[in-house]
Amino acid sequence: MSNLVSALNGVKAKGFAEVSELGLSGMITLRGDLQSKEMAKAIKDATGAKVPATRKVSFGDKGSVAWMSPDELLVLVGYAATGEAKAALQAALAGQHFLAEVVSDARAHFRISGDAAHEALSKVMPVDFSTFEAGDFRRSRLSQVAAAVWKTESGDYELVCFRSVAQYVFDVLRTASTKGSEVAV
Repeated sequence: MSNLVSALNGVKAKGFAEVSELGLSGMITLRGDLQSKEMAKAIKDATGAKVPATRKVSFGDKGSVAWMSPDELLVLVGYAATGEAKAALQAALAGQHFLAEVVSDARAHFRISGDAAHEALSKVMPVDFSTFEAGDFRRSRLSQVAAAVWKTESGDYELVCFRSVAQYVFDVLRTASTKGSEVAV
């Protein structure tokens, strides 16, 4: 049987901010009516979180949920829990118009931490991180590729991108956080 591996096997780099690939992470793309009672119940059952507001992420005891667009959420759970979470979403949304698809193996997940993590991200993303608070979420680009980033309750940043560009994203973040390249934003 094949061994499950993440895009970069948990690689880390430490500069003025630390960049870490988080390994295997469970992710489900969920599309549907984000205003419906059924959606709210489905999200609560699967993650313990609420449906997030626009450009926000909400945190629950079993996972997190990020706003991706007016009809799309990214559900984040443990890698091994994706099947169970997807089944819970499907059961709660039965009879509704929705799509729930596990995308874990098509994504890479990073953490950017440290007091100046916002500075490293500001160098490579067109986002004003000076006003970012815990729970804020942006779907944007990192240098030349699509990425989504949010601030966690602990003050770190997490970022997801397509697995196919994981090495590029890591290299860009590592370079942006190189000691001596701070710009004091």
